[in-house]
Amino acid sequence: MIVLDLCVVFAAFFLGLIVQHQPYHFHLLRTYVVLLPALLIIWGILLYYFGMYSSLRTKPISDVLFIVIESALLGGSLFGSFIFITKMDSVSRLHIAYAFLFAVVFISIEKILIIQFFRYHRRRGMNTRNILIVGTGARAQHFIESINNHPEWGIKISGLVDKDPVKINTVICGHKVIGSFDHITDIIHNHVIDEVLFIVPRSWLNSIERVMFECETEGIKVSVAVDLFELKLSKARYSTVDTLPLLTFESTPDKILHLYIKRLFDIIISSCTIILSAPVFAIAAIAVKATSKGRIFFQQQRCSRNGRKFMVYKFRTMVENAESMLKDLLAYNEMSGPVFKMENDPRLTKVGKFLRKYSIDELPQLWSVLKGDMSLIGPRPPVPEEVGQYEPWQRRRLSMRPGLTCLWQVYGRNKISDFNEWMRLDLNYIDNWSLWLDCKILIRTLPVVLFGIGAR
Repeated sequence: MIVLDLCVVFAAFFLGLIVQHQPYHFHLLRTYVVLLPALLIIWGILLYYFGMYSSLRTKPISDVLFIVIESALLGGSLFGSFIFITKMDSVSRLHIAYAFLFAVVFISIEKILIIQFFRYHRRRGMNTRNILIVGTGARAQHFIESINNHPEWGIKISGLVDKDPVKINTVICGHKVIGSFDHITDIIHNHVIDEVLFIVPRSWLNSIERVMFECETEGIKVSVAVDLFELKLSKARYSTVDTLPLLTFESTPDKILHLYIKRLFDIIISSCTIILSAPVFAIAAIAVKATSKGRIFFQQQRCSRNGRKFMVYKFRTMVENAESMLKDLLAYNEMSGPVFKMENDPRLTKVGKFLRKYSIDELPQLWSVLKGDMSLIGPRPPVPEEVGQYEPWQRRRLSMRPGLTCLWQVYGRNKISDFNEWMRLDLNYIDNWSLWLDCKILIRTLPVVLFGIGAR
């Protein structure tokens, strides 16, 4: 499969050359041939890294196509960097774009044809895997129904095994219970078994170790279903620390490459914005200092990911003794929960109202984004006193790096007076996070900021 994919990339490279250049430009071939090893290495490594060469038996076609596109996007960036570093100025950028476009199209077509080819033959009983299922409970039955509904996977259930001998010969979801734990060895000897799959309740875990050892002794592959706990939010993944295998449950995004891209995007955008906004910084600083007593910047300790503390900076928008005046204004709080929001807050200065309306006071927080304490997109960072009043389910908003803007910003900003609704928006962002969601939030934030929608 790797060799076939690299041949496709090879062909796409030269097809891009033909499309971009007339025949009499072929004297550039020697230059382009130098690039081929780098191109093939980048494609091969990325396709392998993203899981293209793991089993495609049960993988949806959409997942396979996403791997191709993901590899192309990252590969294009790496290949462009390689050209820049090696200073190959004669290389046509349009040709490289054609090469990657053709590679995406041809590899996608190749994968679809291969998957459909194997699925066609698996439906007819070829290229099958015979599995023995240990367990007959609801989870096992759900899995059996999935197998029955997808004959194109080519998975044949040779039979079921239950801990209780009384269930032998009973039929569950169209498959017979052919033995108990004591019959495992005989079943393996008398049937063609490629894999033994344990889908058992937690109460059986102490009992299956002996059965697993018997399968291991026979050289049979063993798999254990890891959905042992009915968790509503977390996703399970396997990891190791030294030689200790771990079953990890996470309710936050765990796609390392996507999070890396998010962080890279934060660094680039924040640094560029800080440079381009230097005149705005200067004018705002002068206005704050000239119109009211006190420091130019307001600084306050906030909570970042999992409760980490950091110092956030804003342009000061309130009078100098604003914090001491807060206790006298708590009765006018318009936000339920541990957050204070008040329309026409008397502590605001005239310049402060303007800065807040157009979010200019938030610009110094770009430094926190550049440092890594915050992100451009993410739940707003709370103060420790607010976090101390959170209910347990609300604390999950701390499981992701805080940001300058999030769903709360684009769905009403200060128009939302229910604190629980605010928290639900933040948790919805965490549960459905993707790079595309970040892009949509950022695009929708621009008009909110430019026109001061919902600001106070």
